[in-house]
Amino acid sequence: MSDVSNGPGWWQASDGKWYPPEQAAEAASTPPPSSGGYTPASSGAAAKSGGSSFSFDIKRWSQVERITAIASLVLFISLFLPWFTYDYGYGSVSVDGLWHAYMYIVFILALAIVVHLVLKAGMKTLPYKLPLPEAQLLLFATGVNAVLTVIAFLLKPGGIGFSGIGWGFGSFVGLIAALVAAFPTAMPAIKARKM
Repeated sequence: MSDVSNGPGWWQASDGKWYPPEQAAEAASTPPPSSGGYTPASSGAAAKSGGSSFSFDIKRWSQVERITAIASLVLFISLFLPWFTYDYGYGSVSVDGLWHAYMYIVFILALAIVVHLVLKAGMKTLPYKLPLPEAQLLLFATGVNAVLTVIAFLLKPGGIGFSGIGWGFGSFVGLIAALVAAFPTAMPAIKARKM
């Protein structure tokens, strides 16, 4: 046994040590010790069979979760597009959806929704425990996003009556995405109230 190879035929074991060629046949016939420690050779098999490996499968999402994930991703992206434009004669300027400081809440919630749903589609067991039922959390997060996005859409820079400032492409994309993300999560709650 050595820390480095000492010539042809020497082989490196999972413990990182180098062994002479005559010990290769001996090692193949002897089962590895079950010390419970970490060995790179056994970790691959454990990762494949365990629930902690990531393998994205969209079938793990319900129809509501698919709509919410895609719409929340579009909302997230829209925050970086031009939301408001101002034409001053010689040119124009624009600001993105994060011009209103409270839209950072939308930024964080949309990102959290997307990350949670991607982890749900990729892992058999989530690495964290939700404080409330998932449906309630999605309803809350998409509802807050929809309300803040509608407010941001209506409150153009300079105030409601200020002329010359128009809506950019991103504001329409963001508004539609926020409403589409919230609608399927709100429907079960609306139906339950009618009963």
